[in-house]
Amino acid sequence: MHLRTAVAAAAFAALALPTIAHADPGDTITAPVRQALAALPVADEDRTGYDRDKFRHWIDEDRDGCSTRNEVLIEEAVEAPERSGRCTLSGGSWYSPYDDRTIEGPRGLDIDHRVPLAESWDSGASSWTAAERQAYANDLGDSRSLIAVSASSNRSKADQDPSTWMPPAEANWCEYAVDWVAVKTRWQLAVDPSEESALSETLARCSDEEITVTLAR
Repeated sequence: MHLRTAVAAAAFAALALPTIAHADPGDTITAPVRQALAALPVADEDRTGYDRDKFRHWIDEDRDGCSTRNEVLIEEAVEAPERSGRCTLSGGSWYSPYDDRTIEGPRGLDIDHRVPLAESWDSGASSWTAAERQAYANDLGDSRSLIAVSASSNRSKADQDPSTWMPPAEANWCEYAVDWVAVKTRWQLAVDPSEESALSETLARCSDEEITVTLAR
């Protein structure tokens, strides 16, 4: 292929890719993370009517005996745990990036929704169907949505956004902010003004890396 032809083809391919503003569910988009943040709608949050039970979670979607929680634990293990019976896990080790710790055994771990369930409700999930909320709560389609971390760090975070909580390990701040934006982009959730400001401030100190996200809705 001649150089001019190759350049033209590349340009056409780039134009053919969906942009954040014009993408549909199932589309895969790639953009610098700061651009992705700027594309998110900014809106005040509203927790009216929130109930954690409205997000059915830790289901066994593929019916292999392992719940979503255990699927994440198996996938993220540094040292694989032993599995017995109906996906009972024992032994193994995991790295918790939030607090830069190695955790031995699954009991010291929580599976964190990177963007908490309550935060997602505040940011748009209140209008979703029950099926959409279940899909969000068990999202194994993007490795950034759910993460195994120490129980203590997860409970310290609770339902806070980056304006009031960041990982104790400062070395994880860039990854945390990038993944937060990726999850909000994937699910087309809004950010509130203080959250947007905190993310912008953090990302200004990080490389403006490209994120690739497949939209879930």
